[in-house]
Amino acid sequence: MNRKEFVKAERIVIKLGTNTLRNDDGEVSLPRIYSYIEDIAHLVKTGKEVILVTSGAVGLGRKKINIAKTDDVVEKQACAAIGQCKLMSLYEDGFGTYNVTTAQVLLTEDDFSQRKRYLNLRNTLNKLLELKVLPIINQNDTVSTVELDEIYQDMQVCFSDNDKLSALVTSEMDADLLIILSDVDGLFDSNPKDNPNANIITEVKEVTDEILKLGKEASENGRGGFRSKLEAAKLVNRFGGKVIVANGKMPSVIKEIFAGNEIGTAFLPNENGLSEKKRWIGYATNVIGKIVVNSGAKKAILNNSSLLPIGIVKILNEFKKGEVVSIMDEYENEIARGMVNYNSEDCKKIIGYHSDDILKILGYKNYDAVVTRDNITLL
Repeated sequence: MNRKEFVKAERIVIKLGTNTLRNDDGEVSLPRIYSYIEDIAHLVKTGKEVILVTSGAVGLGRKKINIAKTDDVVEKQACAAIGQCKLMSLYEDGFGTYNVTTAQVLLTEDDFSQRKRYLNLRNTLNKLLELKVLPIINQNDTVSTVELDEIYQDMQVCFSDNDKLSALVTSEMDADLLIILSDVDGLFDSNPKDNPNANIITEVKEVTDEILKLGKEASENGRGGFRSKLEAAKLVNRFGGKVIVANGKMPSVIKEIFAGNEIGTAFLPNENGLSEKKRWIGYATNVIGKIVVNSGAKKAILNNSSLLPIGIVKILNEFKKGEVVSIMDEYENEIARGMVNYNSEDCKKIIGYHSDDILKILGYKNYDAVVTRDNITLL
């Protein structure tokens, strides 16, 4: 796909990684940050709708109070609170120079996982864009309880880094393009640190398991690593969005991308995108409940059928009616996610029975299916 097709995008999410905001000494790289600000302000002035997702608060906070990297969660949350002030001050002053109004939006996992909050967030962001305001989004590390609350030990959270957060924002806002700027040139066919002959992959048509294996873990200062960028690209591509991952340390990288130049790695959109609701079910919810199904039910689900109680083998963890659960095969490989019509206790009572027996067993009957096909997203 010609890169000029990418830059026709009208609604754009740009994600800045921690290492793009710092120089080699770990200090704030003001020239680079102001270069981003200048180029993003130009996009806004030309009529583009831009949402900025930024990392860097924790690192800036540590630098501010002169402490080394630590794994202590509470200390990290304190650093996030300190660094967030510095981060927004830089953005507000910088964008103010170009008469671009900014708005701070701090998000936790529950802002996506709870449907009402998810929809309210979308309305707020749409209103900000309508008002020609630039939303600046960051994970709210100061109040997030993912690393503190025991309930999350068994939970698959919807995002744990800003790569996935940027993808969820792109999906929620039906953005045309996600640009992820990091400290790497793009996706390589092997690790360039180990193989000097490694080649950059300029275009990816589909994020397959083989492509995912090329992803590396997080860098020292970052959180996501390249694998999380691949997972983000896979999510965005599934609903028909485009993704570019490029080196944010390249001079005028945003300007170069919007000149249509072949920068970084481009990830192409899928032709058949998921609906907004299916995106939310599949990717934007925290999942703790699990339903294990037999081979017959797995085949039916993969062929776009509902999940009936006769196909259920086991229920893991507790869940309420209306929550999203993980649907797994007998080897406990996740094949789909779905919104359940019955709670976990009632599901345990009707395992293996025909739908006609639900009323007799439970004393009530909401649906024939435990999960209807319209509420299932294949993974």
